[in-house]
Amino acid sequence: MPVYEQQELRGDLWSAVPEPARRRYRPTRAFWRRRAVRAWAVITVLALCALVILALVREQTGPQGFLVGLGLAVLPVPLLAAAFRWLDRVEPGPWRNLLFAFAWGAFAAALVAIIANSFATEWIATATADPAGAESLGATVIAPVVEESAKATAILLIFLFRRRSFTGLVDGVVIAGFSATGFAFTENILYLGNAFGEDQSQGYSGLNSVTAATFFVRVVMSPFAHPLFTAAAGIGFGLAAVAARRQKIRRVAFPLLGLVLAMGMHALWNGSGSLFGPFGFYAVYGAFMVPVFGLLTWLVIWSRQRELRTLAAELPAYAAAGWLAAAAPPALSSMRARSMARGFAGRHHGPAAARTVAEYEAFATSLAFLRHRAGRDPVGPDFVEREQELLHHLWERKEIAGPALTYAARATGRVRVPPPYIDYDGYNPYRQY
Repeated sequence: MPVYEQQELRGDLWSAVPEPARRRYRPTRAFWRRRAVRAWAVITVLALCALVILALVREQTGPQGFLVGLGLAVLPVPLLAAAFRWLDRVEPGPWRNLLFAFAWGAFAAALVAIIANSFATEWIATATADPAGAESLGATVIAPVVEESAKATAILLIFLFRRRSFTGLVDGVVIAGFSATGFAFTENILYLGNAFGEDQSQGYSGLNSVTAATFFVRVVMSPFAHPLFTAAAGIGFGLAAVAARRQKIRRVAFPLLGLVLAMGMHALWNGSGSLFGPFGFYAVYGAFMVPVFGLLTWLVIWSRQRELRTLAAELPAYAAAGWLAAAAPPALSSMRARSMARGFAGRHHGPAAARTVAEYEAFATSLAFLRHRAGRDPVGPDFVEREQELLHHLWERKEIAGPALTYAARATGRVRVPPPYIDYDGYNPYRQY
């Protein structure tokens, strides 16, 4: 048995629990790496970007166009956010990571894109004396490179500075989805606001207006376009996250390949009209975008099931040592059983108990992934501290979570329930006395 499996799974169960002062692993950090310092720096940068990008968009659309664009652009955001959060149910990432990714896409990435795209298009138009060609080149070449790089920066930052919560492919897709959703939100404000301004000047209104057509194309037909492009980069970072430390080439190559693929899909989408004629958009949409979207959905769901299988494989060792109830590993490896456990605790002990079970599920999932990574790579310097921290959190919640998970495992058939005991020595009318 590897050393990391022998450290805490034998002997006195409480010997693995750290002292009260050390129940949460807090490594010594340099000043610039402290959480509060970095948080304020990030908030300041994003706030400045928000002020600048919103001022630029308002200047281009006008006050009325800005308000109309804002009201229409916000409609798909809750649906997309809920969809990506649903994909991340096995090990939900911290909301602060997702909010950062959304804000980065909406403010920082959008600001970089609007400045870089405008500068590059104007420079090409001046150098070639062909404004129409510059616009086409900017849309099909410059914009995909700039925008996908800007959106993927959010994934890179979380991958580097929030590595503990970035465990695999699903995390990469979810973070990419939030970053791209934020970017599309700001871009839709600009497009819809400009369309409203054009309708105001031309006297269009109703279903025949440019605003209605723009809303149908960007919000109804293709709200997943930007998330789909950036998800390719997210997959690359997700594959890098599961690669072993010694596989340095893969850890660099996968994100770069994913980013290139995102740029290629974005370029194909933007250039569909010029490449395939007036119906090129619909051809690319039906023949390419919809199948790719279905493939991505299948891949993410398959990855989520793979994560559940990891729980089923890694947690029984802790159950055998007494840290988990015997029925906890099979229950934790089923999304239906998890939901039933939270519902059981909520019905019998109130909402606080349901939250306790949800926390237990999250800590157990992190523990399984930690042990799984330790089985692939050499044990990191903080493995023991992190394992003890998670075990302590599980032990504190075991009294409430254990019965709830046991009930859920039996109710869903994850564990076999023995038949009821029958006393055949009692009265039996068929027995011959």
